[in-house]
Amino acid sequence: MRSTIQPPAADQAELTGGPKVAIIVGSTRPGRKAEAVAAWVHGLAARRDDATFEVVDLADYPLPHLDEPVPPRAGHYGNPHTHAWAQKIGAYDAYVFVTPEYNASVPGVLKNAIDFLYAEWNGKAAGFVGYGIQGATRAVEHLRQILGDLDVVAVATTVALTLADDFQDHGHFTPSAVPTRNVSLMLDEVVAQATRRKGAGRSL
Repeated sequence: MRSTIQPPAADQAELTGGPKVAIIVGSTRPGRKAEAVAAWVHGLAARRDDATFEVVDLADYPLPHLDEPVPPRAGHYGNPHTHAWAQKIGAYDAYVFVTPEYNASVPGVLKNAIDFLYAEWNGKAAGFVGYGIQGATRAVEHLRQILGDLDVVAVATTVALTLADDFQDHGHFTPSAVPTRNVSLMLDEVVAQATRRKGAGRSL
């Protein structure tokens, strides 16, 4: 399954060394809303000139259940699909995770994709856009815990989209004013953290 979201062309931020941020589509479920939400976040992010943003769709990286015999912290990846995923994720300085909430947590496909890697996530920054009946607040909280163990700095502002307020008849995506404003605030924090960490890494 290929994503219909097209990545942006290189912009001024990329040319000047600004951070690269992946907007990760965290669901592969048929009929998912994550793709529309990620496209919306990307449209808002593309107006900025302080970073480069690209959508990364888990549907384009069909990973099996974790099948690496060595723990990811060892850095020894044996399978071609792991190397491809590691190469993609390692290219970014920060991430924005777009996630629904399934049974009070994140989709299994997203947890599995995170579990495959270690060094590629380590030391980066992350923001969150959750959607669901209650804005996927429990899923985002679990993501914060998971990524904290990978030394990922999670920014404070979370974008919470509710089915009642941001999806017409619980279907068509119609974001309201508050989450739209919060995307801008969240991206401010993500870019600032990514810039700070990227600069610190270069000075070591």
